[in-house]
Amino acid sequence: MSSSTYKTFNSNDKTSFALLRVLGVGSSMRKESFGTETLRIVLGKVKENGAETRLLNLFETPLPIYSSSINSDNRLIRQVSDLVNWADAFILSTPDYHGSMSGSLKNFLDYFWSEFAGKTFGYICSSHEKGLTVMDQIRTAIRQCYGWSLPYGLSINSGIDFDDHRKIVNKQLVGRINSFARDLVVYGKLINTQFRNDLNSKVENSFAYHYRK
Repeated sequence: MSSSTYKTFNSNDKTSFALLRVLGVGSSMRKESFGTETLRIVLGKVKENGAETRLLNLFETPLPIYSSSINSDNRLIRQVSDLVNWADAFILSTPDYHGSMSGSLKNFLDYFWSEFAGKTFGYICSSHEKGLTVMDQIRTAIRQCYGWSLPYGLSINSGIDFDDHRKIVNKQLVGRINSFARDLVVYGKLINTQFRNDLNSKVENSFAYHYRK
């Protein structure tokens, strides 16, 4: 949580991180969300590229509105915090609401900050206008938490990209999903490995130095 100490990175942690651990966060409040469906597809491709994946669907696991006085022993908050601390990289999926991210995604981000440091993020936006401002705003939030963002994201338009059976028919989108999944794993692993190496080194002129226990 925003007031917590950094839990994920421990300089004495010798556990294996051979597989990048990727958490997908779906933030649509629609039960049959195309954005969350796309996120599941992307996570499948991420797994094919050698990563371990989990899904957090905020529709099914709604967090209470963040407050500095909120009880962190709340079952849902503990469950989400455990997932965030487990992850080495994230895929955030959101609908385009007035050129910005969903309220549920912003609320999710409000709970954390240092937990995002040194981790790689990719973005999916459901939008009729490509969602560029949406993804820019998420990048700004993640940058404030010292997270790393892929330089491009995935934009989906349910009326064009899917058929009546909810299958992707846009071949260009399929190609971008394949590239996105590959790049998230490759660069996520590079960044994660370097960040952990910096945590375990004696180098003091890196931002990882500030997260050592």
